[in-house]
Amino acid sequence: MLARPNRLTRGAEYKAVVRRGRRCAGAHTVTYVISSGDDRRDARFGFIVSKQVGGAVVRNTVRRRLKAVCADALPAVGAGNDIVIRALPGAASASFGDLRAEVTRCLARRAA
Repeated sequence: MLARPNRLTRGAEYKAVVRRGRRCAGAHTVTYVISSGDDRRDARFGFIVSKQVGGAVVRNTVRRRLKAVCADALPAVGAGNDIVIRALPGAASASFGDLRAEVTRCLARRAA
């Protein structure tokens, strides 16, 4: 799981990343990345999984899968990056491998 310093916690932080961040879209997710320029701060992640994805059980499953992918990718992500991953409705039926491939591709393109 992601440690507390690696998580976005406030709505204003989410809004700033989504509005000003560079975007990378895939079939199941949209990844937004913004660099704060502060290399001493750890990379931080946030997740948006709306009711369009499915019921509560499905949404929590998708969120847990995305958190696991980001925890594995954390060493490869540049310090000082804020990342928000928005799950699209197709993420509910996507396999873990598909989600991992898509998110790591976007992180490699935008947050390396």
